[in-house]
Amino acid sequence: MKKFFKDKNLFALYSLFVLFILGAAIFAPWLVPYDPFDAAMKDSMLAPSFEHLFGTDKLGRDCLSRILFGMQTSLMMTLSLVVIISGIGMMIGLISGCYGGKVDMVFMRIADMMLAFPGIVLAIAIAGMMGGNIFNTILALAVVSWTKYARLARSLTLKLRERDFIAAAITSGTRLRQIVWRHMLPNILPTIVVTAAMDIGTMMMELAGLSFLGFGAQPPTPEWGLMLNEGRQHIQTAPWLMIFPGTAILIIVTIFNLWGDSLRDIMDTQKIN
Repeated sequence: MKKFFKDKNLFALYSLFVLFILGAAIFAPWLVPYDPFDAAMKDSMLAPSFEHLFGTDKLGRDCLSRILFGMQTSLMMTLSLVVIISGIGMMIGLISGCYGGKVDMVFMRIADMMLAFPGIVLAIAIAGMMGGNIFNTILALAVVSWTKYARLARSLTLKLRERDFIAAAITSGTRLRQIVWRHMLPNILPTIVVTAAMDIGTMMMELAGLSFLGFGAQPPTPEWGLMLNEGRQHIQTAPWLMIFPGTAILIIVTIFNLWGDSLRDIMDTQKIN
């Protein structure tokens, strides 16, 4: 283990950052200096100071507390979405690649239909019809984002079907269900996991974008996209209301993208070896 992290120092560094972020999100309720929901109009729109490091918003709520608490909300939404779309897409791709025929045709035509529309536009339309809240936002993005994983899983499954050990399993009379769970799933899962890790930053940006437009988290929930939306009206008089949530999104997305890239490099190296 020590040798692994020594050889993969970038992956180890980014993993530490990711663990730090996850820890800060989990323990956010105990780390915040103030109650992120506690409004104090006498402290409205205070500039950053020693008392309020990131300033306060129009309701007098501490921005640092809301950003820390918002990390929990944003990460919960993002990780839930990534797990949903990667899991659903992987299973659809597996089923489509294994059974082929009409099953494959139906699933792939549905995927083609979803890809015919710009993803974020379709997500906005779905979220707008269902109403703005966290659950509906995740559902809307899940509806338009599973296709990438389905196509990837189907492609990997079709390649695996041509391998000798799969042919040997079929010849020996192994049931298709057992082949899927014992042979195909373990072989495609690493690629799906790497793709999901690299997708975390993208999904976080899309969730924040929908919240910014009013289709995601609703007040008084501390969520970074919503905080940007609330701060845009005061960008000239209180720029910290947008600077700090925007910087938080930039840092977290960058770290997860770098972590995903380093994880992909490790998996590619292991495949070569």
